[in-house]
Amino acid sequence: MKIFNTLSRQKVDFQPIEPGHVRLYVCGMTVYDYCHVGHARVLVVFDMVRRWLEAQGYRVTYVRNITDIDDKIIARAVQNNEPISALTDRFINAMQQDAKALGVLPPTHEPRATAYVPQMLSMIDRLVDNGFAYQDANEQGEPGDVHFAVRQFPSYGALSGKSIDELRAGERVAVARDKRDPLDFVLWKRAKADEPSDAVWSSGYGLGRPGWHIECSAMSCELLGPHFDIHGGGADLQFPHHENEIAQSEGAYRAQTHQPFVNTWMHNGFVRIDDEKMSKSLGNFFTIREVLEKFDPEVVRFFILRAHYRSPLNYSDAALEEARAGLLRLYTALEKAGLEHELSEGPAQALMQAAMAASHDQVAAFRQAMDDDFNTPEAIAALFGLATEVNRLVAAGEGEQAMALGQTLRGLALCLGLLARSASVAKRAGGQGQTGGSGGLDEGQIEALIAERIQAKKSKDFARADGIRAELLAQGIVLEDGPAGTTWRRA
Repeated sequence: MKIFNTLSRQKVDFQPIEPGHVRLYVCGMTVYDYCHVGHARVLVVFDMVRRWLEAQGYRVTYVRNITDIDDKIIARAVQNNEPISALTDRFINAMQQDAKALGVLPPTHEPRATAYVPQMLSMIDRLVDNGFAYQDANEQGEPGDVHFAVRQFPSYGALSGKSIDELRAGERVAVARDKRDPLDFVLWKRAKADEPSDAVWSSGYGLGRPGWHIECSAMSCELLGPHFDIHGGGADLQFPHHENEIAQSEGAYRAQTHQPFVNTWMHNGFVRIDDEKMSKSLGNFFTIREVLEKFDPEVVRFFILRAHYRSPLNYSDAALEEARAGLLRLYTALEKAGLEHELSEGPAQALMQAAMAASHDQVAAFRQAMDDDFNTPEAIAALFGLATEVNRLVAAGEGEQAMALGQTLRGLALCLGLLARSASVAKRAGGQGQTGGSGGLDEGQIEALIAERIQAKKSKDFARADGIRAELLAQGIVLEDGPAGTTWRRA
């Protein structure tokens, strides 16, 4: 198995530090607003990574943190005139609902930064003792913020490919009195007079709160140790956040461990709209909730996985419609093979194991793709290859073989968190704003119109029957007449 390591800028053979056990940390969300599609990509990508590692037989300890204290959170809580915890609890609940809708499994640990302030202060103490951090006086002659001394860490910039001298040459910000170098970053922020009391902790450095970067270092080292296997996140975190995490964590522990902070760094690509990165700062983002109003969550997951995780992902309604059509092709193959039922967790695990062990060219192609830096586009191509073969067997009257191969198709797809539902449910599913159907029709209304159409046909009122078909089609509902009766799906 090979993974592209951002630090070495090449694919490397993956071997966990502890045989059979993978320790994975991913930077999670800063919870002051609803998650957008860029966040959905982080959630789905690393859920896919975790699922594939587990399908390979590894035990995975997956930590995805929550940043529940920072400048933006404080500003939003003050603006709303509410306690910080009320704001963050609300958006944590929303984030977890969004993740569940997208089929994202809960991480092993989901630490909140505010619960790990003692560990952050302990790490800051180590950095001060090791000569990597300092607290100088501010303009008022009082103890100022605690800063990390970047020039004391010679390998700073290795992850992002930026040298200290290049970074210094581009610096244009005036240096505060308590900061020795423009590149130095804050570890502990002294409390300001106008900040709310729930944004302040006591410490040996004075009242204040942690800087953003120290949060992830402290939480990851506490839960996974100061040397672990994989650290992931969005490409925008590579610098300065992850660069600073390396400096902090190794500054605190490398003399003790004689090992790097992390063996493998993974970064997923941006989501783009009109050739610009989707982000809150640019104001061109769609929240997950907005997208799920229009599109089924499994379609959104499939859309994300159709692109390689390191590539840019171009968001558009047309791309999501293409993803929906592709997903339904896979479900239709299962339906033709007689695999209509929804899967519960136990049978799904058994089906995955059987599929992984199956002897078939497309299974080998799927495994090879996933072992090559989680190449989901090639893996999904193998799923379509299996679907084509299933359809051929059905057409040839080879029902038992088609069902067996359909089980393999489904088992492999489950490794990606796909195809667990019944085909009929998937075909009828729309966005949450479509109340189970389209154009404001719920399933009861659709079924009532289908029953009326059946009665019209029995009464030889073919004009009314055709009118109902046209009425439903105009609202995105396609009727399919077959030997077993009339079924419907979304257009």
